Amino acid sequence: MRTVSTTDHSLAGARRVVVKIGSALLVDDDSGEVRRSWLDALTDDVAALVNDGTEVILVSSGAIAVGRRHLGLRSGNLKLEEKQASAASGQILLAHAYQEALARHHVTVAQILLTLGDTEQRRRHLNARNTLTTLLRLRAVPVINENDTVATSEIRFGDNDRLAARVAAMMNADVLVLLSDIDGLYTADPKRDPNAEFLPEISAITTDIEAMGGDALPGYSSGGMVTKLAAAKIAVGAGCRMAITDGRAMNPLKGLSNGQRASWFLSDVEPRTARKRYIAGALQPQGRLLLDEGAVRALKSGKSLLPAGVTAVEGSFQRGDSVTLLNPSGQEVARGLAAYSASDAGRIIGHQSGEIEARLGYRGREELIHRDDLVLM
Repeated sequence: MRTVSTTDHSLAGARRVVVKIGSALLVDDDSGEVRRSWLDALTDDVAALVNDGTEVILVSSGAIAVGRRHLGLRSGNLKLEEKQASAASGQILLAHAYQEALARHHVTVAQILLTLGDTEQRRRHLNARNTLTTLLRLRAVPVINENDTVATSEIRFGDNDRLAARVAAMMNADVLVLLSDIDGLYTADPKRDPNAEFLPEISAITTDIEAMGGDALPGYSSGGMVTKLAAAKIAVGAGCRMAITDGRAMNPLKGLSNGQRASWFLSDVEPRTARKRYIAGALQPQGRLLLDEGAVRALKSGKSLLPAGVTAVEGSFQRGDSVTLLNPSGQEVARGLAAYSASDAGRIIGHQSGEIEARLGYRGREELIHRDDLVLM
């Protein structure tokens, strides 16, 4: 397993990277068309990272900006339903653009639409995480956007900076990159204050740092520095370093890897450590699993919990809920996120993983709790 320094100001050695692409970079203001040459250069960088063994997730804006043109909605602010209609049209065009750009490198693209509830509700969070994990294992590049076609103003993320940060946290990413029209964080808006100072490294997001945020300038982009700082708080809290850098030039990820100017927000924990802390303390267990001695030994050696090692199920929990794991003496040895509900778990405990499909009528995960979703106590 590769280790990544939390003070490394590059993408070198990163195991998993999330890249956020804003509308202002991807979509031409005048024509409403995708900037194909820029996208080709970006996906050249993405393919290079994938070929080097890095898992890449793209969080892309632009569906509304592209779709409104094809629906004849060119001028003025759009109503909510017009934005949703534009997104429905634009998502097809965007997905096709990414597919064509990465197909040049024989890299598969997969489209995923998310809403706020998909990252906050445990079962949907687990479903999204499992889907993304499987895609990455199959060397595909997921392209994510907020599900604007069904989201309302009450449930929208409001900007893809924070959506990208939620995805980075959910997926234990090492680095989050926000490609912007500015090269990083300044003490004030450099477009308005010539004395603004550039900050290359931010080790803590203090109230003084938050006060440096500003409003977004006019255009397609919905996020300003305020939303980027909000994204940074989410990312670094999950153990993920975050970079804000100017994405307008060709090959922005290659540039970042080569030391391009950027503001780096640092975290004092690693992504897996942050997730383990979350599982251990932030979630209220909804049930209990009693293990045999063999299962306890397996957990202590870093393995997942298989159904065969569980002797009893207690409580009423759903897939994705937190459960307590007990040794044969009734002492808590671990906590984890269940891959099955209590009722389904009760039907497969004591049986081999190969028997799950026959007993449940569907093929689920081989593990009752995967080791990535489990922490020893």
